[in-house]
Amino acid sequence: MDWTLLLNSTFEPLKVVPWKKAVVMVLLEKVEVVEEYDRMIRSISAVLRLPAVIRLNRYIKKGTPIIKFSRQNLYMRDGGRCQYCGSPFSPKELTYDHVIPRAKGGETEWTNVVTCCVRCNLRKGGRTPEEAGMFLIRKPKAPIWIPLITMSLGLKETPEPWRDYLYLNSRLTY
Repeated sequence: MDWTLLLNSTFEPLKVVPWKKAVVMVLLEKVEVVEEYDRMIRSISAVLRLPAVIRLNRYIKKGTPIIKFSRQNLYMRDGGRCQYCGSPFSPKELTYDHVIPRAKGGETEWTNVVTCCVRCNLRKGGRTPEEAGMFLIRKPKAPIWIPLITMSLGLKETPEPWRDYLYLNSRLTY
């Protein structure tokens, strides 16, 4: 299935929509097409290119997109790796760990939970990583939303037409 990136009128990414919804929005003149895929869509009376990126004609006020905290999103954020030993695991072999244990006031939130293997989880126990003599590979933080969207859609990488609009270009210079 092909997906279309929807931008606000200010070119900020809002969400990803199915291509059929994108075509309807184009035909209703609610959006303008910014980028197209090579694929053509044909009907009885029209032929048009599949929209890859569309922009709303009117500004929609939206807050900062927040990714819901869930096991699946946590596993995607941490890339299926134990954040203590760095080894890759399947989701069935991973668990999650509160960096600051709940018994010590730690909360279940993006900045306090990491994926880890059962072995490391048992080793750490109800202690902080420092108390257990363990170190995190990466400090936990709330994920950037767009990369997670592409992963949750089953896309191995971000589609080329989207890249200029997702702020993922590491070659940006200041």
